[in-house]
Amino acid sequence: MNLHFIAIGGSAMHNLALALHHKGYKVTGSDDAIFEPSKSRLDKFGLLPPECGWFPEKITTNLDAVILGMHAKENNPELQKSKELNIPIYSYPEFLYEQSKNKTRVVIGGSHGKTTITSMVLHVMHYHDKEVDYMVGAQLEGFDTMVNLTEDNDFIVLEGDEYLSSPIDRRPKFHLYKPNIALLSGIAWDHINVFPTYDNYLEQFKIFVDSIISGGVIVFNEEDKDLKEVVSNSENQIRKHAYVTPEYRVENGITILDTPEGELPIEIFGAHNLNNLAGAKWICQHMGIDEDDFYEAISTFKGASKRLEQIVASDRTVVFKDFAHSPSKVSATTKAVKDQFVDKEVIACLELHTYSSLTPEFLKQYKDSLNPANKAVVFYSPEALELKKLNPISKEQIITAFGREDLIVYTNAVEFQNYLETLDYNNKAVLLMSSGNYGGLNFDDIKNWAK
Repeated sequence: MNLHFIAIGGSAMHNLALALHHKGYKVTGSDDAIFEPSKSRLDKFGLLPPECGWFPEKITTNLDAVILGMHAKENNPELQKSKELNIPIYSYPEFLYEQSKNKTRVVIGGSHGKTTITSMVLHVMHYHDKEVDYMVGAQLEGFDTMVNLTEDNDFIVLEGDEYLSSPIDRRPKFHLYKPNIALLSGIAWDHINVFPTYDNYLEQFKIFVDSIISGGVIVFNEEDKDLKEVVSNSENQIRKHAYVTPEYRVENGITILDTPEGELPIEIFGAHNLNNLAGAKWICQHMGIDEDDFYEAISTFKGASKRLEQIVASDRTVVFKDFAHSPSKVSATTKAVKDQFVDKEVIACLELHTYSSLTPEFLKQYKDSLNPANKAVVFYSPEALELKKLNPISKEQIITAFGREDLIVYTNAVEFQNYLETLDYNNKAVLLMSSGNYGGLNFDDIKNWAK
């Protein structure tokens, strides 16, 4: 097939482009800006566009299909040309479904934990030399790309995002996969620019459960009341398997999991991650992995990139970076670090970066989320508000929303970075949570500051 990617530089898009290139397809693409690591990875395989910009002349009748990225606009000239020539146009998830019609589709969804659970499943499969196709939202140790597509593998494991599919397809991505086996980790309101009410957001998960192939399986977190109700009320003819957080304890900074075979030390920590592990175990069992083989493999799992990723570790300090940005994730991650490092002073730093997190009405959802930390810091950029065309937010609004009078608030990236540079790291556990980069923070600098 001859394929053209409109907005090839995106994290997901460039990985799909690479996967299809490795599969033997002819791939071209365009974008108005491409950053690292996408740039180097595309360049390595000859897929980097010669120049940035949109070029309608690239769209010809020789193309079998166009894959449209979320970054492109509805008036994109290459998209318009594709429509004029009646070339099939696919969103990212639509094309993944086309590639997996004849496979057993395993879809991991939920407002939180889906990347970690998908990563756990793939780690276990890799550990036991079980080849599967996949798409995951983080770089994993032992995997070259975030997308793998073959003709031969029986299973495909897909991270099921509830955000929109493309500029011209307003359906959530996970509605398009039609899973045979599915997991939902929990429901916590997010993406308010697309789902303005919680009920509207909740409806997307009802649709997802009903999209599971008849006779399939839904694995779900029974501890989430709304999720339990969504699954229970579904009349879809599917099997329903609930899971809960397993028993565990923390001893000398090591998490020890209670298993049928006895106590098992594991690399990850936090109640939310143990809950994720329980869900991953069910999925792996449905994919043919015995319980004891699952535990053997999962004991070596160190986490997905940017998911409680340890960037500094010494006798005197630990520093983690985490993708957490929604209220439920921030609360769970902060509590996890505090529970794991009870003898250290926990400093939790959060960047408000997403559209939802910078909206006054949604800010209220963050109340008490940073309370487990001994010290709490919030950074946000007024320029980000301007770019997203949002009204200004004051420091006082932030403090009130989080419900913490001692909250430290920074609106200047240099001042925030100076705070981290001059911090006394002795006997500290520092947690950096963001889906952005704190206005250009170099994490290698932190490794030097924390020495």
